[in-house]
Amino acid sequence: MTDPLIRRMIIALFALAPTFLFVLASQAFTPPLPSQRDAIAAEIASLPGGPAEAPLLTVAMIPGTMSADAMDQARVSNLADPFFTGGIQPASPFRFAGSFADRSNARDCLALAAMAEAGNTDQGQRAVIQVILNRVRHPAFAKTVCGVVFEGSQRRTGCQFTFTCDGSLTRRYGDAAWEAARMRADEALGGRVDAAVGTATHYHTDWVYPSWSPKLQKIAQVETHLFYRWPGDWGTSKSWQGYRGGEMSFAALLSGPAVDASGSPDDADASVAIAPLPKDTPKVTGGQVVMRLPSGKANFVVVNPRAGAGSALAMAKTLCGLQGTCRVMGWGSRSEIPAAFPVPKVARASLQFSYSRDPDGSEIALYNCDSFKGLPREQCIPAAR
Repeated sequence: MTDPLIRRMIIALFALAPTFLFVLASQAFTPPLPSQRDAIAAEIASLPGGPAEAPLLTVAMIPGTMSADAMDQARVSNLADPFFTGGIQPASPFRFAGSFADRSNARDCLALAAMAEAGNTDQGQRAVIQVILNRVRHPAFAKTVCGVVFEGSQRRTGCQFTFTCDGSLTRRYGDAAWEAARMRADEALGGRVDAAVGTATHYHTDWVYPSWSPKLQKIAQVETHLFYRWPGDWGTSKSWQGYRGGEMSFAALLSGPAVDASGSPDDADASVAIAPLPKDTPKVTGGQVVMRLPSGKANFVVVNPRAGAGSALAMAKTLCGLQGTCRVMGWGSRSEIPAAFPVPKVARASLQFSYSRDPDGSEIALYNCDSFKGLPREQCIPAAR
């Protein structure tokens, strides 16, 4: 071949390259058919420890909500479950794609969760932040950072992170604590990876034993938290999706937005009249039931602090029965009680009692210690600590 012919062939190949690449890209990014999407959704819904049944318990133990024997038994059960012996690949770096406002809101949601869930420790905070960013990219969870952190907090199904629905949102952290947590959040949003927890999407403290934990792969322990991932591809980055921004306002989430953390309108409005109680509402003493979902999983009550913490806790246990997810929130008077979820800021500020139980039976009960006298500091709603 002559040199001019070779040059013409090379030019022709370059001219065809964009078309060839476009065809490849079209094949690579062909969206799944409706039947495929339905099958994927059904498979995700069948995974153990899904969003509806896997609340993440905070690191702080609340005395009086679990017996020492129960906590010891949970630790024995956790020790009996072996750690996964295969390779643990670190998560891929998080690739942030969003506006300046998205970055600010994502950073603050991460920082707040890190402080509330892991205290002030560097290792603990980074592990919690990594799990949140893993969840953001997993199709089973909300698609934004704030959506993951506040998932369920504005809906009837219950919160994923206990601090978003037990009155802890009114707790105040010092400037130094915020600065340190925000720095760790910024580093993670910028691509820093905490390799210790791999692609974990779940964790719990070692003194509880959720029903889902033996069904997942236990891959790491950081301080008192045990970290898990789903078996198979659902537990790896192969199933992950890209992040596209669209964060909700952090300030609006703290003040009680009219939509849930995923951006969808809630099916209950606190401004409407309170619905009549279901006919099967248990009879209680020491207070009054004002709102109860037909499922019995959420209850708003009037409590009497003068009757003591034991009276409020007994009422909650009566309403919740023996098992299953349940929430009871109590106020000092009927006029302070909202009609339904989401609980507005003014109602959260006057909360007197909060009780949560997750599917495995682990319980957390907190009280307004300005009204319930003589309780240990650890049992106080954080605003009153």
